[in-house]
Amino acid sequence: MNLELETISLQEKFEEIINQQNPLEINEFLNEQNISDVADLVYNNPGFEDRIIANMSIHRASKVFKILDLSTQKLIIKELPPNKTAELLNELPADDRTDFLEELPNAAIRDLIKLLNPEERKITLSLLGYPEDSVGRLMTPDYVYVYAHNTIAEVFETIRKHGRNSETIDVIYVIDEHGELLDDIRIKDIILSTPDKKVEELMDERGVALNVNDDQEHAAVVFKMNNRVALPVTDDNNKLLGIVTIDDMLWVANEEFSEDMQKMGGTEALNEPYLDTPLFKLLQKRVVWLIVLFLGELLTASVMGHFEGEISKAIVLALFVPLIISSGGNSGSQASTLIIQAMAVGDITIADWYRVLKREIISGILLGTILGIIGFFRVIVWHQIIPNVYGEHYFLIALAVGFSLIGVVLWGTLSGSMLPLLLKRLGADPAVSSAPFVATLVDVTGLLIYFSMAYFFLQGILL
Repeated sequence: MNLELETISLQEKFEEIINQQNPLEINEFLNEQNISDVADLVYNNPGFEDRIIANMSIHRASKVFKILDLSTQKLIIKELPPNKTAELLNELPADDRTDFLEELPNAAIRDLIKLLNPEERKITLSLLGYPEDSVGRLMTPDYVYVYAHNTIAEVFETIRKHGRNSETIDVIYVIDEHGELLDDIRIKDIILSTPDKKVEELMDERGVALNVNDDQEHAAVVFKMNNRVALPVTDDNNKLLGIVTIDDMLWVANEEFSEDMQKMGGTEALNEPYLDTPLFKLLQKRVVWLIVLFLGELLTASVMGHFEGEISKAIVLALFVPLIISSGGNSGSQASTLIIQAMAVGDITIADWYRVLKREIISGILLGTILGIIGFFRVIVWHQIIPNVYGEHYFLIALAVGFSLIGVVLWGTLSGSMLPLLLKRLGADPAVSSAPFVATLVDVTGLLIYFSMAYFFLQGILL
């Protein structure tokens, strides 16, 4: 409740100051607020986005700008005067600036890069030259490095000289005369050392580094496993190029989660917020997968047509088709979601496929048996309530349904667990194998299993 009142009073104060049209007072008011509060003001005051950014100190304006969503960033850059745009882009950290520029059309990138000073332009073009979704796109060249022969006193002098413009000074990097990374040292160890102690005495050579061409998802796993706030980035010759910080990884994790959720729902990933995505582009993102899944479901119709004779002889079999295919699809979707999530957080890798297979075979049999028993007794009990609904051969029908559920759930579980690993092995995104795709695959095979079981139990009786 207090937070709501505080937000309301901040908004009212902002409106009051804006109405007074006093640039100095607006500037002072905005610079006194928390960065997140100013971001809320940007979102809550359409039409004032560029004025809010323009009326802040450029250092704080850049901090606000980098936490805004892409559509708002584009709007601000479009409305800002060229001189303010140049100030803002030059002030942004290199990694955040690159992250923004890579989402723009090539023509816009060229125009904006012209506004950068020579040094920032060189850095930005270098970062944009790395593959999309690589660590190189995330790294910043703003870090503090020292040499192994430096004393702690010299390290502190270096930090005082360069630390202000560094992305972080929590970790200091040790390089040799060729620029190759030797180790990294936490600031705590430096602070607790005597001034005359040498850096080489603190080195334990247990540093962890990322390669500039590593995938960003891989980098997120490395951060998690090593509990770091920053990691150095090197080239293939171990030369230190920059660092990646934990705040970048949080953004990557958020983007990857959103992308995976969209793919798991059977659509291409959106590159901007849902409400800001043009309707035609939204349709384009969705229609491709719908067509693919529709064509897959046509196979289901083909299988039904193949067993048309059996269905015409025993109409009762059609009653259980939705039950069979939905059970297989559900078990497959469950398995694929679990495996994709486990792969995303690094719990399993492709090398674990056999262990996963053994576990899922057991899980599939047990889950299928549970559902099979329920399905079997559902037919038996329902026959007692309504004797004529399944006919005199209800017991054989119950067996067919029960064993079909065991087979379909087992197959769904195996398909759902193995497909993500197979796609990863082939270099594709495992998320595309999830819910809709697996469900479509299991629909077709589930019908084959069901009618094969029905034919086995009912051959010569109903079929």
